[in-house]
Amino acid sequence: MVKFGRIGVRGAHVTVIDRVSSLVGRAGLAFLVALALVLSGGSREVAAKYAAIVIDADTGRVLHAENADIPYFPASLTKMMTLYLTFEALDAGRIKLDTPLRVSPKAAKQAPTKLGLRPGSTIRVEEAILGLVTKSANDAAVVLAEGLSGSEADFAALMTRKARALGMGRTTFRNPHGLPDARQRSTARDMATLSRALIHDFPERYHYFSRASFTYAGVTHRSHNRLMARYDGMDGLKTGYTRASGFNLASSAVRHGRRLIGVVFGGRSAATRDKRMEVLLDQAFERVRKEGPLVAFLPPLPGHKPGQGGALPRIVPGEAVALASLVPVDGQALDALTERLADVATVGEGDTDPAGKWGIQVGAFSDEETSRRAVRAAAAAVPALLAGTAEQLSAVRNDNGLLYRARLVGLVEADARAACSQLSSAGIACLPIGPADGT
Repeated sequence: MVKFGRIGVRGAHVTVIDRVSSLVGRAGLAFLVALALVLSGGSREVAAKYAAIVIDADTGRVLHAENADIPYFPASLTKMMTLYLTFEALDAGRIKLDTPLRVSPKAAKQAPTKLGLRPGSTIRVEEAILGLVTKSANDAAVVLAEGLSGSEADFAALMTRKARALGMGRTTFRNPHGLPDARQRSTARDMATLSRALIHDFPERYHYFSRASFTYAGVTHRSHNRLMARYDGMDGLKTGYTRASGFNLASSAVRHGRRLIGVVFGGRSAATRDKRMEVLLDQAFERVRKEGPLVAFLPPLPGHKPGQGGALPRIVPGEAVALASLVPVDGQALDALTERLADVATVGEGDTDPAGKWGIQVGAFSDEETSRRAVRAAAAAVPALLAGTAEQLSAVRNDNGLLYRARLVGLVEADARAACSQLSSAGIACLPIGPADGT
């Protein structure tokens, strides 16, 4: 005879076995109670399963947030970090796209979805990348992890360290694929941070996330991200699902000359998750459309406020001058600040024959003069790396008219990335521009 009772857990009632037969004993009872707590969603983290965030990819400004900092299961969004570390290894020259990676028995036996890799076979790095972004292949994820770090555990530790370095303070990784592990947690905000890092740090590799299909060993695998086919401007990133996590999605889209990033956790189905993402992005794009093109400003330095008279503080070469967006500064103060920046800027006007093929972009602005001020501010902030670069102000047309892209060109790749790293630390939005990005 078994008697049932009810036990209160943080305001929720969970039915548990109050008295069991002697065959179960206390250990069995403890297990059943623990199981009931897990299934009930007794903690705030489990109860707040749904989460969402939308940010501006250029500035990082949050346009919508809901439960964005509550840790939950990232599922296959985990693979974005696996790809980040893979791209990092490619850029460092530790591997190449055609490097063959051996498939271990552990990798081959991963649960679906997977490519069906055979133990002892090899797969090229680029094939593994495409397997992750289209099929969300768990076997390919382990192959990359073992190929880069020797073991899945060592790679997971590296993933967590990189997460901390990128500012993902509430994320812990335990595997490279996102299959269930109660200790593997992240937040919508952290996944938006990771999405932004992938776009900004590896612009020449971001195209992988827009692949609609991938053929391997005679089998064509189609992307799980169905929203890319129907949402105007969407070009990546990644879907995710486990029974515990629900349906997750990190996505990025461009409209009105602006790129937004959205993350949804805990959708009840792929269809409802996708619909929610559409609604959130539509609302955010309408908001930025009304605000107009991205216009940067030079904020006043300490001791000076917009509209106040008086001299600006002295500016010295190498001093970091932050750029932000969407809040205009007093025109007279901006002119004065620009003149002082021009005194220390190392950019030569009219230099149209840069020595290097790489450059940086520090924004796109609604008028040419603001664009020119932006590149001079960037040059003044990092003179050691940007000396000898050339200003490049190219006009592009979008729905709101002309925008002027603010670029400094004539760098080698390493200096472009280093300059962007320093500028980003100074609060200046920066994007490395490779030869393939053109003018």
